[in-house]
Amino acid sequence: MTPTRNNKGVAHENGSIESPNGHLKRAIEDALIMRGSRDFEDLVTYRRFIDEIVGRINARNAKRIDAERMSLKPLPARRTTDYEEVTLRVTSSGGFTLRKVFYTVPSRLIGHRLRIRLYDDRLELFPGGTPLMTLQRGRAFRDGSHGHVVNYHHVIHSLRKKPMALMGLVYRDRLFPRPPDMAALHALFSPSEDALPDVEVQLADLSSCNRLLCNAVSAQEVTA
Repeated sequence: MTPTRNNKGVAHENGSIESPNGHLKRAIEDALIMRGSRDFEDLVTYRRFIDEIVGRINARNAKRIDAERMSLKPLPARRTTDYEEVTLRVTSSGGFTLRKVFYTVPSRLIGHRLRIRLYDDRLELFPGGTPLMTLQRGRAFRDGSHGHVVNYHHVIHSLRKKPMALMGLVYRDRLFPRPPDMAALHALFSPSEDALPDVEVQLADLSSCNRLLCNAVSAQEVTA
């Protein structure tokens, strides 16, 4: 076997790679149609779905793969670099924006530069050479609007000082994803003269026990 290189700008030379890639995309599309839904419970379920499709395709080529495997060398001792590394500064908002997604981090990092390893499913943060934390990777919406990956532990202390900022917070829904919590939140911002003290009290409770609703009773009272 004699290895060759593709020539830059000569698109048809990529056919041996692009053609199987197209077959795989069509196989996935057909499987989604047969499944009847594109919704998955979580990323693990989706990856299992893709693995089954790839496994069926590889099974058809098992004999040729076995023939090639005899000539393959052992895998490298270390995993190859399968991430993109970027450096960003944490803004006064207590987070940073990467690929049209805003991520919150602990407020003590405001003003610091972070080295970020961007994987397909996660972000690994390094303030220097030591790993600090791992965040789930978010995605921007199809309409081009920004996504948000928010941990309310990072922002609750600031909101406690300025409770009315919660009204116009762009990632407010990400802070309280449960419907009962959002119902309680809307009730707090009712157009009454006592709204602000109620908000301050509830945010103080959230700061101390790390929840908007300290028990399920308050949520049930809102929805009753």
